[in-house]
Amino acid sequence: MDWNISEISFPGFGIGPFEINNTAFTLFGLEVKWYGIIICLGIISGFLYFMFRAKQNGIVEDTVLDITLVTVPVAVMGARIYFVVFYGVPLRELFAIRNGGLAIYGGVIFGVLAVLIMTKIKKLKFFAFADMIIPGVMLGQIIGRWGNFANGEAYGSETESLFRMGLCNYSTRFETIFVHPTFLYESLWNLVGFVLINVFYKKKKFNGEIFLWYAGWYGLGRTFIELLRTDSLYLGGIKVSSLVGLICFAVALPLVIMLRVKRSERVKAGDLSADGVFDITDILGSVVSSDDDAESLEVVENGGAEQGEASDYGEANDDYEDKTEDIEDIDDIDDDYGDEPERDATFSIEDTSDKIEIINETNDTEVENDNN
Repeated sequence: MDWNISEISFPGFGIGPFEINNTAFTLFGLEVKWYGIIICLGIISGFLYFMFRAKQNGIVEDTVLDITLVTVPVAVMGARIYFVVFYGVPLRELFAIRNGGLAIYGGVIFGVLAVLIMTKIKKLKFFAFADMIIPGVMLGQIIGRWGNFANGEAYGSETESLFRMGLCNYSTRFETIFVHPTFLYESLWNLVGFVLINVFYKKKKFNGEIFLWYAGWYGLGRTFIELLRTDSLYLGGIKVSSLVGLICFAVALPLVIMLRVKRSERVKAGDLSADGVFDITDILGSVVSSDDDAESLEVVENGGAEQGEASDYGEANDDYEDKTEDIEDIDDIDDDYGDEPERDATFSIEDTSDKIEIINETNDTEVENDNN
C-alpha cells in the first residue's frame, strides 16, 4: 500500500472501507496535501466570520484586515513552535511546516498575543475584538480537524464502540485496527460549542465573555478527548493537552460566574446600566489607558446606553490635544471604526484636569469646559 494512502471504514454505521490519498495534487513537482488545503479553508472561514461580526459592530474592513494579516501568520508560526518544542522535533525543522506538525494550543496562545498587541497599537478594546474573533477560531478548528482525517492521524486507542473507525496506513504498519476517531469527536464537540456560542452571542453581558466561553467549552472537551489519544505529549505521567484543557475550563467557568455577579452588583448600585455590554475592566471598576497621556473617548448612543458607559470597541485617537478648541462639525471625529449613521450622540473626553462634554442635539454644538 502507498504511504500516502489510508484505508478507512466506520463499520458501526456501515461505511467503507474506502481509500483516501493525503495528496490532493502535484504542482511543479511539489505535492499539495489535503491537510494544507483544509487548514487554509479553516483559516479563511474564521476570517469571514470575524468580518461578519465586525460589520455587525460597525468595524471598518481595514481594521479587520490589519489584525488578520498580522494574527494569522503569527498564530500559524506559534502552532508550529509549540509542536516543535513539546513534541521533540529537531529545531532545524522549525520552518518545515509543509512536513506537517501544528498544535492548536500554540496557535491560540500566539494568536491571542498578536491580537493583544494589535489592539494595543490601534487603541482598541482587546476583549471586544477577542469576542468577535474567537468563534471564528472555533469554526476553523471544526474544519481543520478533517485535515487529520485526510492524513489518517490524530486517532485514539483501539475500541469496539459504535463510533469505531477502521484504519490501515503507515502509522498502523499497514494493519487494520479499530480506533476512536478523536479528530471527529473534537470536530463535533466544537460544532456544538460554535452553535451554542452563536445562539447566546447577543446575550453576553460583558466583552470577554465569549472568549471565556470558548476557553471553557474547548478546554472541557479537549480534557477528555485527549485521554483517548495515543499520540499525546506527557509531562510527569500527565497528558499536557488534557492538563491545559482542564486549567482553561477551571479558570474560565469561575471567571464568567464571578464577572456576571460583579456586573449585577454594579448594576444594582447604579454604576452600570442594566442593558449595556461592558468590558471586563469596566466591570472590575478599573480604568485602563493605552498611554500615560492617552485620553478615553466614550460614545453614548441615545436610546441605548446611559451616560458614562464606555465604547465597546476602543479609545480615542490622539487628535484631541487641544481640548478647548472649537469643534465645528461632530462628523469630523474619527473613532477608528468607520463612519456612523447620523444620530444624536454624547462624546466625553476626560483626563485628570479637564473634562469636555460635547453634546450634539440639534446639529448645534456646545462645548463646555469645567476645571476639576
